[in-house]
Amino acid sequence: MPVADRPRERLEYYGASALSNAELLAIALRTGSAKENVLSLAQRVINAFEGLPGVARASIAELCTVDGIGLAKASQILASLELGKRLVAADSDARPHIGSPADAANILAAGMVGLTQEELHVLLLDTRNRLQRRIIVYRGNVNSSMIRISELFRDAIRDNAPAIILAHNHPAGDVSPSADDIAVTKDAVRAGQLLDIQVLDHLIIGRGQTFLSMKERGLGF
Repeated sequence: MPVADRPRERLEYYGASALSNAELLAIALRTGSAKENVLSLAQRVINAFEGLPGVARASIAELCTVDGIGLAKASQILASLELGKRLVAADSDARPHIGSPADAANILAAGMVGLTQEELHVLLLDTRNRLQRRIIVYRGNVNSSMIRISELFRDAIRDNAPAIILAHNHPAGDVSPSADDIAVTKDAVRAGQLLDIQVLDHLIIGRGQTFLSMKERGLGF
């Protein structure tokens, strides 16, 4: 597996929230086998139980029925998932609700204001418009010729997220949308309709508290 695609290296560079369920599980498993890398093993475990919730409900004995999973790895999986359950139980409001463009902008601004290069982020939302996680999809020149629309939806498909919000920053501070910004928004909205994943908005983040909602302006929607 190329170094840049290894889960631990991706976590170090992008942060834990940018990793897929399989990548996070791979880190918990630590190692694969001589015939299978750890990411492939993690994905196979998730598939065997029809998703992460199924893995969380499985017993140690059930996990051990998956080829490549022994008592040690089954214990690592259940211990990691139990920590997540306890965190949710301790703070059921941990995931912020996004009810307006301003709510999304407030979440995004902390990681985007002051950047010297463009970044394109995707917020994954659940059915109640609560934030599931935030993905950094592109760094550098963000324009329609560089962006693959499939990349915008990759993690939403993996996580079964029903809705997303796109956002990118303008380092110079001017939030006026370019023709490329509008084109990307149109393409994303069309793709979302085909995939049954709603694109709720595309925000442009400027300096300070300034932002622009493409949805509110009717640009690309």
